[in-house]
Amino acid sequence: MVVIRLSRGGAKKRPFFNIVVADSRTRRDGRFIERVGFYNPVAAGGEQPLRVSFDRIEHWTSTGAQMSPTVARLVAQAKIAA
Repeated sequence: MVVIRLSRGGAKKRPFFNIVVADSRTRRDGRFIERVGFYNPVAAGGEQPLRVSFDRIEHWTSTGAQMSPTVARLVAQAKIAA
């Protein structure tokens, strides 16, 4: 199954998450199919905390990909902000 989930990056105590489309059997931070956005929970100043490519999310969900609960919450949050 294909899932849309978060992949952690960044340094210790400075998390940064990529929103990726991946096979559900791969590791959290392992191989992925496509990067469709990012989430920076510790964004400060002029940094952008969340970016989502809505057209790619729509494409993958129409082909059967499932969003994780956290990604679904972030996408809903981004739609409200846009």
